[in-house]
Amino acid sequence: MPETRGHIELDRALDSITVGVRHRKDPGDLATLMESIERLGLLQPVTITPDGVLVCGWRRLEAVRRLGWRSMKVWVRSGISDRLESLLAQQDENQLHKPLNELEKAALYRELKALRAEEAERRMRSTQFGSQGTGGSSGSAPGAEPGEHGDARAQAALAITGKASYNTHERVCALMDWATRKATPPAIRAMANDALRKIEQGEPVKPLYLQVKEALDQSQKPQPDLETDLARQAREARDRAEREVREKGRKNLKRNQGSSSHFRSIRSFNLTWSELDGWTELYDVDALAAQLTSSDWERFDRVVTATLAFRDQLVAARREAAASA
Repeated sequence: MPETRGHIELDRALDSITVGVRHRKDPGDLATLMESIERLGLLQPVTITPDGVLVCGWRRLEAVRRLGWRSMKVWVRSGISDRLESLLAQQDENQLHKPLNELEKAALYRELKALRAEEAERRMRSTQFGSQGTGGSSGSAPGAEPGEHGDARAQAALAITGKASYNTHERVCALMDWATRKATPPAIRAMANDALRKIEQGEPVKPLYLQVKEALDQSQKPQPDLETDLARQAREARDRAEREVREKGRKNLKRNQGSSSHFRSIRSFNLTWSELDGWTELYDVDALAAQLTSSDWERFDRVVTATLAFRDQLVAARREAAASA
């Protein structure tokens, strides 16, 4: 929760709050916001750093300044990097445009985007409070108008580069995630790290991002394996057995009917299949496919084929016995 990373400080002097370069020079019509603040007070404080640098809430700050306030409630947000705080506090346009590489921009963008999202969440809670407290309809809470238009991504990009486009920052952030997450396949992690190195050296972001993303997408697709081939071979063996049964007709059933000294007992049959029950779960298909010799496979295939043929014979015999019972 945001409360674990900062605290509300009452009555911060307005003159002690540092407002850096604002890419939107005109705060717009503040009349409605000023009127609601006069009537109900400031329900949603602005956000500043511990050193007093404004992070979010410029319109609210301008509104209370025009109302003649000398102090206001603020939300003090700790944990902001020195680089971002310096960027937010800069007054000189030339300083603001000091070249940053794409990795530095993305890191600052990600940090500021999280702060903007945090501010929006608090503003939403304030909106709910304002609606309930005043008995009004849903909408912006009095004294808690949005500090800027647009979502957190556009706002963060605007503060970092002066442009609302955030696609490049998002792509670099994605590469950073792929390069550091343990769940990323090792080959993709290596590709992402190499892409970040090239971006830091000045190569364009989009082609490198698309290359890594395509490789990642391919790695997540189900790959055909030997189990599929074995399943196909098993179906073919079953088809062969069924054809043999159809061709031989009933003569095999007649040959196996009745008692004979060389046939084993029903008890032996049950013991055999009790022992085999669940045998397919005892073996690794990939290991078998890699290690079985041709003769091993031929024997297995022959036994399976004969077993399937015997099963079909037994099914037919049971049906005949049930019909005559």
